[in-house]
Amino acid sequence: MEGGSSDASISASSHQAATAQPPPTPPPYSLPPSLFMPEDILFCVDIGPESRTEMRVSGPKGRGVTRLDAIKQALLLFTHSKLNMCTDHRFSFSSLGKSFSWVKRDFSNDIKSVTEAVRYLTIPEAPVEGADITKLFEFANFEARRSHAQGRLFRVVLIYCRSSVPPKHRWPVNQKTFTMDVVYLHDKPGPDNCPQKVFDTLVDAVEHVSQYEGYVFEIGQGMTRVLFRYVCVLLAHPTQRCIQDDFDVPKAIIKRAPPGGGEGTQSDDSMIIST
Repeated sequence: MEGGSSDASISASSHQAATAQPPPTPPPYSLPPSLFMPEDILFCVDIGPESRTEMRVSGPKGRGVTRLDAIKQALLLFTHSKLNMCTDHRFSFSSLGKSFSWVKRDFSNDIKSVTEAVRYLTIPEAPVEGADITKLFEFANFEARRSHAQGRLFRVVLIYCRSSVPPKHRWPVNQKTFTMDVVYLHDKPGPDNCPQKVFDTLVDAVEHVSQYEGYVFEIGQGMTRVLFRYVCVLLAHPTQRCIQDDFDVPKAIIKRAPPGGGEGTQSDDSMIIST
């Protein structure tokens, strides 16, 4: 009887284990279905005097590499990568001095035309005072409506380099026809600059005009690898993004000394940039 009682107890336990429901699994991440829209992307590059600031990297024969040099290389990295994803994307280029001006207005996916436009970006000798991006928004709004009529998405990527001059604009809140991203290269805070104030102004501008989730990245260390990393993040299509606060990619990689105590290979900070 004792053996029978034990068998019954084991059988009951087995039955309970068999009928127990597994814990619910969270639903997989998914995007709502939508029509894919190729992008028209307008780059606006700051050509103010701080674009001459040197990055923490050496170019060929040890020459200094300016922020504008690194930006040009980052633009070529972005456009080549974006076209490898989809050849229907198109690009246009402009600059920001005191105000907005076109470098290449016609949108194109021809890589030779893109490369020529990037190389044409130069810093003027005359001093530049102020930074008004109202015309940037005006032209972006106009071009965005043309893009939408063709079933395309319009995006502005502003690359800004001033540590003490917040950009200004006059733009109505209800006009959101394009998405805007910003990459901000700046100096360390000091008595003559206010990068935090400039950064906050850029964030406000993105929230003010952006149709979809716009990203704002800042680079205060002068490292080219950080610039290239953020430019690669901006390859993400605006309709397929999470909000920036939830975005934790790319993750930092801890550098380890090579076995044997050698000096290792060339670091990202010393990569050669050629434009």
